[in-house]
Amino acid sequence: MEERTEQVTMKGNPLTLVGSKIQVGDKAPDTVFLNNDLEPVTLSDYRDQLCVIVSVPSLDTPVCDMETRRFNQEAESLGQDVKILTVSMDLPFAQKRWCGAAGVDRVVTLSDHRDAAFGTAYGVLIKELRLLARAVFIIDREGVVRYIQLVKELTQEPDYDAVLSALKEIA
Repeated sequence: MEERTEQVTMKGNPLTLVGSKIQVGDKAPDTVFLNNDLEPVTLSDYRDQLCVIVSVPSLDTPVCDMETRRFNQEAESLGQDVKILTVSMDLPFAQKRWCGAAGVDRVVTLSDHRDAAFGTAYGVLIKELRLLARAVFIIDREGVVRYIQLVKELTQEPDYDAVLSALKEIA
């Protein structure tokens, strides 16, 4: 399994990412997640829609909380054919509880906890923590990766304006 260093840090300390590094233009790997009802879901279930996949370390941390709430707010103006999927290693039960408490109802939360299939396929699994790095991927209607933003420092939010701008160009 490929390992990459010097890609992300946590409080300035370097971490190791495990998995394949995907590039813009690649076919998006079709991995299996678990939804909040413990049912398997694949990326291909969202074919024919634009997908913004947001990977976060854990919804129960302040930055991930703010980020997911922000994307939930943005989702309202993006239209029905844009799906925002937030993926973490959190258990589906915890994701469901968090969404209910936070009032998040437009973002779909998906868990990668069982196999870390998404983390390794997209190259965002943090070896030292078995959490996902903070990243944003935009997948077009044909299943092609059109945008990638890997946030260097885990304690920082993504550049929302860059994500929304890229999404408008792709749409």
